Amino acid sequence: MSSSGDFAQTTALFTDRYELTMLDAALQAGTAGHSATFEVFTRRLPEGRTHGVFAGSGRLVEALGDFRFGPAELAWLGAAGVVTEATLRWLEGYRFSGEICAYAEGELYTAGSPVLTVESTFGEAVLLETLILSILNHDSAIAAAAERIVAAAGGRPVIEMGSRRTDVGAAVAAARAAYLAGFTSTSNLEAGRRYGIPTAGTSAHAFTLAFPTEREAFVAQVAALGPSTTLLVDTYETEAAIRTAVDVAGPQLGSVRIDSGDLAKEAARAREILDGAGAGGTRIIVTGDLDDHSIAALANAPVDGYGVGTSLVTGLGAPTAGFVYKLVSVDEQPVAKRSEGKVGVGGRKWAWRVRVPRPPAGSEGPVPDAPEGPVLVDVVLDDPDAGPAGGRPLQQVIVSGGVAARLPSLEETRARHRRFSDERASLGPETPLLVVRDPL
Repeated sequence: MSSSGDFAQTTALFTDRYELTMLDAALQAGTAGHSATFEVFTRRLPEGRTHGVFAGSGRLVEALGDFRFGPAELAWLGAAGVVTEATLRWLEGYRFSGEICAYAEGELYTAGSPVLTVESTFGEAVLLETLILSILNHDSAIAAAAERIVAAAGGRPVIEMGSRRTDVGAAVAAARAAYLAGFTSTSNLEAGRRYGIPTAGTSAHAFTLAFPTEREAFVAQVAALGPSTTLLVDTYETEAAIRTAVDVAGPQLGSVRIDSGDLAKEAARAREILDGAGAGGTRIIVTGDLDDHSIAALANAPVDGYGVGTSLVTGLGAPTAGFVYKLVSVDEQPVAKRSEGKVGVGGRKWAWRVRVPRPPAGSEGPVPDAPEGPVLVDVVLDDPDAGPAGGRPLQQVIVSGGVAARLPSLEETRARHRRFSDERASLGPETPLLVVRDPL
């Protein structure tokens, strides 16, 4: 496993103090070496959503490879009095040696789906909670938002441009998750360098304002980037700018971008002017605090593409997937919380997805409230050999004996998500995934 470049040296302190203090106490009590299984799942989906999109396991595997306690980290932990000297010596040789299984990146999930399972010793596995959750919660939230935005765009391309609305590291991760879920490109160059995502972008209003006139700005941009560039036309007066853009670049002008105003009306007028000037092939790109609802409202407008930033990197109002990391077995014996509102289900679990008919009204069954027609069901059981007939196994090994498996490329993951999403969409927009779990 190689470094993703997110972290200068190590990911080991991208964690919460209590993971280290739990380890310290467990080592002293003699329980750190007991076998343990942790599962990642969410108790509920954001309101109005029928499923989530699992993302981030590829980044997690890379970060796990950098989970090392070097001299600097150990010195700091010792000076801060976080753990005892004996635990510092244990951490010095830390290498995760267990197994991690997960849903495929890009796969859909629902409440209760065991999207990731860690099997190791308690001491090894307890240290990974924050690293796992911080990556999966962020990336899955962005992927779910991206899927909804892409669906609203109805086949028109969407550019990811949220870098200025989030932390620099989160921006790169967001670009990856958005591309996985169907965005066509990103404005973030580091995401392009690191993950091979196509990059896009030409100029901002500042470029136009730096010249005495809009025409001079357009002339300079076309001279540098060619007539196929995208000219931003709403710095002053949009209609006049579109005419100037065609006059400068000619009918082969690549695109115009509109970033303000009533975008439906502006796009319609832009199309009329472009066509009248013989620039029928010039595309119209719109930006400006777009989200899935505003994009859907532009479905009948002559728009050729969208740029989305803030709403994407904030998860369309759900900036986390709500994943939790829970211990479900110790020495192969089920354990679970029993607290009010957070009752768990103990024991290692396996999941399959199966397409089933809706049971007759009033009958007992796993999906009595589902819409008419077939539904997709995640069947979650405590027996790896008890999967339903025709069910598709959802978990795969991504780390075995501490060694990462060969994971699909981002392009392969992107294509796989498209297949999963199409499978789900074929059932209708309101059909949920539903979890069926046998009592343990």
